[in-house]
Amino acid sequence: MSTTTSQKPDENILEGNIPDKNIPDENIPGGNTHNENISNGNIPTWFADALAALSVALVLVPQSLAYAELAGMPAHYGLYASALPPIAAAFFASSPFLQTGPTALTAILTAGALSSFFTPASPAYVAAAALLALIVGIWRIAIGLLRLGSIAYFMSQPVLRGFTTAAALLIVSSQLPAAVGVSPPEGQVVQELLWTLQNVSAWQPWSIVMAGVAAACIILSKRVSPLLPGVFIAVVITTLVSRFANYQGSVVGTVDGQLLQVSLTHPWQLLPQLLVSGLVIAVVGFAEATSIARAFASETRTRWHPNQEFISQGVANVASSLVSGFPVGGSFSRSALSRTAGTRTRWSGAMTGLLVFAALPLMPLLAELPKAVLAAIVIVAVSKLVRFAPMIVLWRLSRPQFVTAWLTFLATMVFSPRLDYAIVLGIGASLLIHLYRQMDLEVDSYYEDDTLYVVLSGVLWFGSTQRLEDALTSIFERQVTINNLIIDARGLGHTDLSGAMALVDSLRDAKAQGINLEIQGVSPRLSKLLEDLERVQP
Repeated sequence: MSTTTSQKPDENILEGNIPDKNIPDENIPGGNTHNENISNGNIPTWFADALAALSVALVLVPQSLAYAELAGMPAHYGLYASALPPIAAAFFASSPFLQTGPTALTAILTAGALSSFFTPASPAYVAAAALLALIVGIWRIAIGLLRLGSIAYFMSQPVLRGFTTAAALLIVSSQLPAAVGVSPPEGQVVQELLWTLQNVSAWQPWSIVMAGVAAACIILSKRVSPLLPGVFIAVVITTLVSRFANYQGSVVGTVDGQLLQVSLTHPWQLLPQLLVSGLVIAVVGFAEATSIARAFASETRTRWHPNQEFISQGVANVASSLVSGFPVGGSFSRSALSRTAGTRTRWSGAMTGLLVFAALPLMPLLAELPKAVLAAIVIVAVSKLVRFAPMIVLWRLSRPQFVTAWLTFLATMVFSPRLDYAIVLGIGASLLIHLYRQMDLEVDSYYEDDTLYVVLSGVLWFGSTQRLEDALTSIFERQVTINNLIIDARGLGHTDLSGAMALVDSLRDAKAQGINLEIQGVSPRLSKLLEDLERVQP
């Protein structure tokens, strides 16, 4: 048997980043890798970072209160998850723009993981949330240290689209009662939404006005300038109106402005129950940070390192757990604001955390903030994630992926609040479809004179060997004179041991019939494996 190997082109790709001679080599991860043409003139770097941090902090403080409510936590715990985590993350981050703190996605996943076991906002719930943050942090640090950052890509785009659309709908549905000033009987999100829609007479006009004013401030400010802190403006206006206009709706209430207290007391007995949920949040929540860092790295021609970001986000969650916070992640909106505001280094995130620290004593001033405003902040933030069009277009592009996206969407809606179940189901369906496709090995053949050419494409593994054996047996059974057999393996993406053994067995059968054999286009590894198998396989 003779083999002709094909050479693989030289590659120098590390973690999905193609080196560019115009990109400076950075020996210190997370340093100032920002392209010079994005700098703010002659402004010192530290001052540019501080200005960007101030812009982010003005949005982060009210958002953190809203996302804490979404996570089932008392509102002021959002401040705890916004102060120390971004400071801790900055020491390990590779992206200068990524802003760490509470996000809508991690908040809804946290609520889904804990609400089945505890009453939201109860002391037991708060303690469990801190433990969950610790678990998420440890998972992410482990993934980063083991250099398994590619695990974040196990969520295919159809799965991600189906999940985020359903999760966004659930988030909006969960916030609608607060936005209209009603308190439906406790139940599933859909049940509370239906009750709210059926009891329009119970809606509070003042709450609707407050929510509308807040939404208008946020939306209109973005049209004026991305740097205008619409969320902060909305909070200031509605808090003043609530305080001086005798607002009768539900308000945030007492906001603890004391300095953070470190605590290592966690309900460790819940560890087995939260391990899987923690892993799901660690991976799924990182998808948002991944998309942010990749997009900005591409636009600014800088490097980012997924394994290092896993560690950065992991350390941030460990820090959140130490101060009774809840799971955190990278925020797309705040990261985009940070970049627009002129961030140059990763230390801008640390400055954001320090500003939240400095603002803690002032937080009692937000006691009169209407909860309808917090609901409006969340609704405006996540409404853009409700995107059915990309899921519908999958019907034309790939029917299996269309099924995967909508299966994940329906599972997310049905399994709520256990959204981790839907994620596992979606990933499982995606992998099964992938395996099914891999089993469909393509074997084409054609004749030229007395030579038979067999062209293989796909992956030759233990799941597809039967396809190869059946195809070759069918060819040999034909009443055609064959003196030469050439197998073109250039289309094979990978061949495992079982596939190589099946290939050698089939070739031996052909050789027994006096046919000259030649394999073209195999890699050096497969060529050596076939030669070894010919010698040792009986």
